[in-house]
Amino acid sequence: MQSLTTFAALLLASVLFVPLFKRAGLGTVLGYLAVGMLIGPFGIKLVRDPDNLMHTAELGVILLLFVIGLELKPSRLWALRRSVFGLGVLQLAGAAVALAAAGRYLGLSMSAAALVGIILALSSTAFVLPTLAERRELSTRHGREAFAILLFQDLSVIPLLALIPLFGTGKPTALTHPAVGLGLLVVVALIGRPLLDALFRHVARVNSREMFTAAALVTVLGLALMMQAGGLSMSLGAFVAGVLLADSEFRHELEASIAPFQGLLLGLFFMAVGMSTNLSLLVKFPWQILGLTVGLIVVKFVMLYGLRRLIGGQKADARLLALALAQGGEFAFVLFDAAQSFRVLGEVQADKLTLVVALSMALSPLLLMLGDRLARAEAEAQPPRAFDTMPAEAGEVVIAGFGRVGQIVGRLLLARGVPFTALDADPEQVDAVRKFGLKVFYGDAANLDLLHAAQLREARVFVLAIDDVEASLRTAELVRRHFPHVQIVARARNRFHASRLMDLGIQRQIRETLPASFEMARWTLELLHEPPALAEQLVSRFARHDAELLARQQAIAHDESQLIQSSRESRDELAQILEEARAAFARKERGAQRAV
Repeated sequence: MQSLTTFAALLLASVLFVPLFKRAGLGTVLGYLAVGMLIGPFGIKLVRDPDNLMHTAELGVILLLFVIGLELKPSRLWALRRSVFGLGVLQLAGAAVALAAAGRYLGLSMSAAALVGIILALSSTAFVLPTLAERRELSTRHGREAFAILLFQDLSVIPLLALIPLFGTGKPTALTHPAVGLGLLVVVALIGRPLLDALFRHVARVNSREMFTAAALVTVLGLALMMQAGGLSMSLGAFVAGVLLADSEFRHELEASIAPFQGLLLGLFFMAVGMSTNLSLLVKFPWQILGLTVGLIVVKFVMLYGLRRLIGGQKADARLLALALAQGGEFAFVLFDAAQSFRVLGEVQADKLTLVVALSMALSPLLLMLGDRLARAEAEAQPPRAFDTMPAEAGEVVIAGFGRVGQIVGRLLLARGVPFTALDADPEQVDAVRKFGLKVFYGDAANLDLLHAAQLREARVFVLAIDDVEASLRTAELVRRHFPHVQIVARARNRFHASRLMDLGIQRQIRETLPASFEMARWTLELLHEPPALAEQLVSRFARHDAELLARQQAIAHDESQLIQSSRESRDELAQILEEARAAFARKERGAQRAV
């Protein structure tokens, strides 16, 4: 009963506090750590013995390594090979050597300093990747490089877990001798894949999601326990299980089955770490702990920033990458615990280092905020880029916005030999497009002087393909007022944007997702065994009705109640129209059959 009460308290505390941390931009990992510190033995003492919880919660890390193994498809690893095994190796080696030297200077033994240096060189996958995803930076250069470095670090955890016993003072027994573990690994690698495929094919025939989930958990825990029996770590066994199934047809189903357990148990793991974090050390040794934390961040930042610049990285990208990866990682909690178990580190040393890693993770959001502020300051200090000089010859078409929509129009015109002038207000987009040989000019189409310079007066058509709704409307209004003779073809993001363009008298406008949506609807109807000709008619009738509805709703677009009422009435009207189309098609088919 007591354990059930403790578990309920943990869930309640996480539900109350973790969302606050995420909303504040601090991430869920820090939320879980803070909850653990709050209710643990060094907080309000709601949980006095976190060790029992830690043994259960470590399953979260085991499942995380299984998912990492699942993601390790050979094709994906090959595509990222340069960043993973280039920058990843440099980062880990450089930071580990510097941190190991610092540890040796502070009095650690050679083996302990080497191990501590490698562990502290790891960064937090669980914090960095979700944070970059929330900031929409995973597709940027520093985001891709951060992913590659973290992938290499995650791979490095596996040999580290296997090698920690060799750093310790205990002698291996016959059962746990490294040769036993190595032999077990070879056997699993040779026969594991066909056995697992046979297991999951057998379970798949039952067509039960619960049984599939049970089989996935049995696979992970079975291999984890097998590796532990061979003297290796349970995490290594979970990782091997994931790698064996990385190319399996069941990979996605396995990820979906494991995900709920992984997320919950990983959260419990971070809470258990927070409870186990000895905050009294911060009171006893405040300057030492804070000094080590700042030193860890500074060393990792300087090493990664210097290495990135050394191999030719831009200053801003190198700084963002170094700030993102300057903290310690979640695997440090597992590795320091293992190092203490094998007597590589003393209890107080492991507790201090665990606290340092936790504090460095707590400071990570502040580092990213600092990076944002520095980037803004640099941008403000630089003079704005001048608009490009427009071409001397006028084109028949001017395209405003040369993104994914404008480029398609431009490529077709280029293939037909129609001269055009393309404008885009994003300098990075302009530079990126120019690399592919397309001619585009940097400039804001909402600037009247620029439109005159682009010789819009001599053009026949103005293609409005700007992504931002307000910028699109400003440009449309400017063109309609000063160049009324030029025909406008506009891209609309949604019904609201389309209605506003119609208010300006622009009839040739189309919502960017409309044609693709019609095509998808037609395919869906055909897959539901509708005759292709009928599916085509139904989509055509729907398109006609939607255009008429948009025209009717334009007059009431600013009255929400009337708009809602109109939409409800149109649903019944549309159903009747489609039913009539279906009946007419059926009559036509019966007539054709009688004629035959």
